[in-house]
Amino acid sequence: MSRLVYILNGPNLNLLGKRQPEIYGHVTLADVEAECRALASELKLEIKFYQSNREYEVIDWIHAAREDAAGIVINPAAFTHTSLAILDALNTFEGAVIEVHISNVHKREAFRHHSYVSLRADGVIAGCGTQGYALGLRRAGQIIDGKAA
Repeated sequence: MSRLVYILNGPNLNLLGKRQPEIYGHVTLADVEAECRALASELKLEIKFYQSNREYEVIDWIHAAREDAAGIVINPAAFTHTSLAILDALNTFEGAVIEVHISNVHKREAFRHHSYVSLRADGVIAGCGTQGYALGLRRAGQIIDGKAA
């Protein structure tokens, strides 16, 4: 069985650590990737780590994950609240899907309270900072291993 997990990041996350550090902190996306790679090794998982400001690229990666991955950890960023196309793509994926948000979206503007991605997600992590990625990767691993309670 595949032990591959795609970690997908939506728009503006390339600016993590530089953009609105009062909300998102000072950790960069490269730092997050390094932490995820180290944890994946510990969990005996493989990862593919991507970021795009283009919706179609995120959709293409979800389609690719259908062929070789057992899980997806996704921080869709602003696409969370707008993208039926990403939801439709995720609905074609049979593995674990964990949605991650760095900030607590429920303490922010009302439009951020709705997530299309949550309609497919097996778990949602919000407000744990960049540690949410590690939590998401651990949870995806548990689901892959059949140890999810």
